[in-house]
Amino acid sequence: MHSPSGCLVKYIICHIYFFVKQPSSKCKGGIHYAIFKRKHHAVIILRIFPEPEFACPEGQRAELIDGVIYDMAPPNRLHQELVMNLSAEIREYISKNNGFCKVYPAPFAVFLNKDDKTYVEPDISIICDKSKLDDRGYNGAPDWIIEIASSGTKRIDYGVKLFKYHSAGVREYWIVNPLTRTVNVYDLEKEELTDLYSFDDDIQVCIYDDLTINITELLR
Repeated sequence: MHSPSGCLVKYIICHIYFFVKQPSSKCKGGIHYAIFKRKHHAVIILRIFPEPEFACPEGQRAELIDGVIYDMAPPNRLHQELVMNLSAEIREYISKNNGFCKVYPAPFAVFLNKDDKTYVEPDISIICDKSKLDDRGYNGAPDWIIEIASSGTKRIDYGVKLFKYHSAGVREYWIVNPLTRTVNVYDLEKEELTDLYSFDDDIQVCIYDDLTINITELLR
């Protein structure tokens, strides 16, 4: 079965009656399915292995959160500038301080709960536990996640992802909103909203006491 985006929906479906729509020839990856026809219906046993990024048509990206697929629209120019400049700023700080954490901009796979129900691609992931890295991406909660909000993603960024990141154990979460030129900083380790900043402010990073970031300066 497909979502409107063409991505395969649901990772495990057993003994449920469906009108069967065969996977598109563009869909690929670890898909196992068996169909048992019964007149107008079919019993379908379907398993999609936890690689939902390979279950979409070519060039299309999506995230899977609690078994629900969320389409990812192509980023605009400002979004990409923010991702590149923030990643470079944080990477340079870590390097200068001989740190061991790694910065991974999207597309980068995060299997948030170490299962096949939730797969996300944060705009920026800062990861300090290298033991959970593998060739597919990261299995667990990054230490710091930054999302660049847009009109199409703000409901997910401020709602669904805030809850999921907090419950999974992410230590710090930023939502950078170019539309309002604001940054929400959540110190999830201390379970509090640290503050709401403007792009012109020097924003204090929670997991690094001596790092502040000014978004306006980064965009010059």
